[in-house]
Amino acid sequence: MAIPTSIKILLSGDVVEWARIELKQTWDPAASLKTICAFANDLDNWGGGYIIIGVQEVNGRPIYPLKGVQPEKLDSFQKSIFAKCKLLRPSYTPIISVEKYQDKYFIVIWCPGGDNRPYSSPKTMERND
Repeated sequence: MAIPTSIKILLSGDVVEWARIELKQTWDPAASLKTICAFANDLDNWGGGYIIIGVQEVNGRPIYPLKGVQPEKLDSFQKSIFAKCKLLRPSYTPIISVEKYQDKYFIVIWCPGGDNRPYSSPKTMERND
């Protein structure tokens, strides 16, 4: 399943509310898993949210020129995202897409509001929590 909008639209801020977009320079499981969980809970019923990996930000706005994700890291980041999402309770899997924009690669994680809310993320990244 593809994300329902383009990365160009997401980064423009013209269509999707900025409160629904989280920009990350790199994949950080501890911080990003909490964001995935929050978007899945969708407390305001806004339709979830998006995490864009490969974008530096200041005050929630992208810094240009965009950095992107190095191509050799795309697979390992995606595997880690899927593995860490297995720690969410109840089970929740976001939609992950690799997008090319301005000749760079980005990972877009679309987290629609889940069907089994509320979701929780572990306090640590250990499998036993």
